[in-house]
Amino acid sequence: SPINYRADYGFKTFETAESPNIVFFNNNGTKLELYPLQALASDINEMEPPALSSQGFCGITFAMNAKTKIEVGQLLALAEVHGAKIVKPAQEVFWGGYSGYFTDLDGYYWEVAYAESWQFDEQEMLVIEP
Repeated sequence: SPINYRADYGFKTFETAESPNIVFFNNNGTKLELYPLQALASDINEMEPPALSSQGFCGITFAMNAKTKIEVGQLLALAEVHGAKIVKPAQEVFWGGYSGYFTDLDGYYWEVAYAESWQFDEQEMLVIEP
């Protein structure tokens, strides 16, 4: 059976639907770690590391939450200066926000997004509540 992130791992969410289109989890102590791919593959199995591939969409995206539309554009431009490829220019999107996407040098997709209704806490984390 699939992992139930709420029950199995204790991830906190205000979402109550069993199969929502999108769900946001608040996780105390969670951090995003970016680690060199080859080093990560070796960490998984030093003798026979998994094959690396940056071909195609792997079903994982990362996201940065901006505080203004201008910041979305600035972050996308900065990524491009550093070699990223803009794959969706910043634009108004169906969910009422403003976002764009780039792929980094390892082929991962990153969304840079903003919504007028968003609020951030004292640690600059996006507040997601019901």
